[in-house]
Amino acid sequence: MPTAISLYTGVGGLDFGFEAAGFETRIAVELDAVCCAALAENRPNWPVLRGDIHAFTSEQILDAADLEVREADVLIGGPPCQPFSKAGFWVSGETKRLSDPRSSTLEQYLRVLHDSRPRAFLLENVPGLAFSAKREGLRLLLDGINEINRSAGTSYSPSVAKLNAAHYGVPQMRERVFLVGARDGTPFRFPAPSHAEGDEVDLLSQGLEPLRTAWDALGDLPQDLGDPALAMRGKWAALLPTIPEGENYLWHTCRGGGARIFGWRTRFWSFLLKLAKNRPAWTIQAQPGPAVGPFHWQSRHLSPQELCRIQSFPDALRFNARQREVQRMLGNAVPSLLAEVLAREIRAQLLDGVDGLARTPTLLRPRREGMPPPEVPAPLPEHYRRLIGEHEDHPGTGLGPGARRRVDAV
Repeated sequence: MPTAISLYTGVGGLDFGFEAAGFETRIAVELDAVCCAALAENRPNWPVLRGDIHAFTSEQILDAADLEVREADVLIGGPPCQPFSKAGFWVSGETKRLSDPRSSTLEQYLRVLHDSRPRAFLLENVPGLAFSAKREGLRLLLDGINEINRSAGTSYSPSVAKLNAAHYGVPQMRERVFLVGARDGTPFRFPAPSHAEGDEVDLLSQGLEPLRTAWDALGDLPQDLGDPALAMRGKWAALLPTIPEGENYLWHTCRGGGARIFGWRTRFWSFLLKLAKNRPAWTIQAQPGPAVGPFHWQSRHLSPQELCRIQSFPDALRFNARQREVQRMLGNAVPSLLAEVLAREIRAQLLDGVDGLARTPTLLRPRREGMPPPEVPAPLPEHYRRLIGEHEDHPGTGLGPGARRRVDAV
């Protein structure tokens, strides 16, 4: 089996995909105790170094993996990098990014890449890493890889792409940036999308499949779970059932079909956002607020099993953790099907081929028939009627109250 060194493993999203493509995780490095417990529960055969990557030398990582320098087939990892996230940017404005100590995770990945010199590597990160006006993180990585080549005699020439997981069969709209490179300089070509939105006959003529939907992912699971841990709480809990499938708080604005309770675009898109059976899910978030979706079409939080399905994880995973911790672990993960697609391409293009693998990715779920009609929205509860009125719309990008506060603080 081709071997993988996994850094910033989290709950194992990348690793499950590489596992499905025939790779063996020889060592996983992870700081978070809850993630480590989940790895031990679900993949006890994966050795795990539990702690901060700064505390482990590259020699310790290789020893724990029972690998020599240049022996590993691939180094994989998604360094957590909040300074480059969209949320982090909008909260703090002109983020100092590379001066933020949390960005040192990129440097640690480069350190292990230099010292282990695998045949190939894959690095995943948020789209903001390659944001056109703020590419310090991407530049750090590219410059660091060039320095590795000079000092270690390697020829890594990374390919970079922003991919949407839904275009590869994941039932979720989720964009991430990937860097892939081979030690011998062999160029890597990212796979073309296999799924798209549009007329099914037209897609078939192009060799494409329709996007996988939330119903494809969840339709065979029990719908009415009756679990109190999944009930929405707070001020807006009784408003969520009044919002149709696939809509959010904008339903209750002057341009929606509900009551005028909010101003147009005065909240984040994910506020009171509900899944639609006939569409992919929106991005699963790691730390959503009490009214932040996506919510199930039955107006509740998604269960751990449902979150795993939307993230295209293998079935039968177990989590001995609270709902909030499970949400955080899964929301931070890479969709495993997308990881499998990339792992298969790495094997095919950069390693020793894909002989013995199934023709199609094993984590790709089939399309599901028998989709029921959308849920009927509930009538507006009386206590929300006092909020109906004329509400100001958001004034535009850079003109809202948050942007004004940042300007005033300068």
